[in-house]
Amino acid sequence: MMVLQRLAVASLAALALAGCATGPNANPADPLEPFNRGVSTFNEKLDTYALKPVATVYSDYTPTPVQIAVGNFFSNVSDVYSAANNLLQGKPSRAAEDTMRVAINSVLGIGGLIDIATPAGLPKYKEDFGQTMGVWGVPAGPYLVLPLFGPSSVRDTAGMIVDRFSDPTTYISPWYAGLGLQTVRVIDTRAQLLGASSLIEAAALDRYSFLRDSYLQRRNYLIHDGEVPDKDGGAPDGKQDDNSAPAQPSAPEPATPTTPASPKAG
Repeated sequence: MMVLQRLAVASLAALALAGCATGPNANPADPLEPFNRGVSTFNEKLDTYALKPVATVYSDYTPTPVQIAVGNFFSNVSDVYSAANNLLQGKPSRAAEDTMRVAINSVLGIGGLIDIATPAGLPKYKEDFGQTMGVWGVPAGPYLVLPLFGPSSVRDTAGMIVDRFSDPTTYISPWYAGLGLQTVRVIDTRAQLLGASSLIEAAALDRYSFLRDSYLQRRNYLIHDGEVPDKDGGAPDGKQDDNSAPAQPSAPEPATPTTPASPKAG
């Protein structure tokens, strides 16, 4: 609960500061850009001097089977709130598949350390409450960069806080055990993005704009399940396979750290 409370306070503080970040030179499409760029600079420094070095050591020296098991564990945790959000979005079959994934991986996969559900043919979905609100028609609001957590929006920030309540790791006690588990989660997530960060550094002329546009496009794609309406309000372009989605620089499962690219927290 301590982690949840700190997340909520940090997010609300960021929203309050964002209200003071507009000005005459603000981009109409990104009214919080002055604030966002400042937070992005802070996040990049934090990543350069702390997150990336630790993640690199973790990636280089932790045995691959251990890294896979850690990733599987947190992926299994994310299936819990993915199931809830699929149900809230009116997708009962997907919610049932998510629930089956959790049951199979938790029991036969030794607490989720082994992913048995995927080879068994159960697809993995990555639904969060931000997407759920988007399906309900709640507008995204301004693009917002959060300290540590990175690219988001006003809607997705609120959704991230809600998702924490359905994340089983939130309720681990004592508090320092939960904090240690979340630290491992941050390091594992960052380690999985080491290759993506190198690609962005080589390709992006304006890192901030690249991450912003990639994040917003990816979120729009996910909310519409690949059936994104055209700009004229016409029919969707057609159902696309999730693997054909535009590359997203970072992952956004709910409650993941700032990375050079946008993620929550499969």
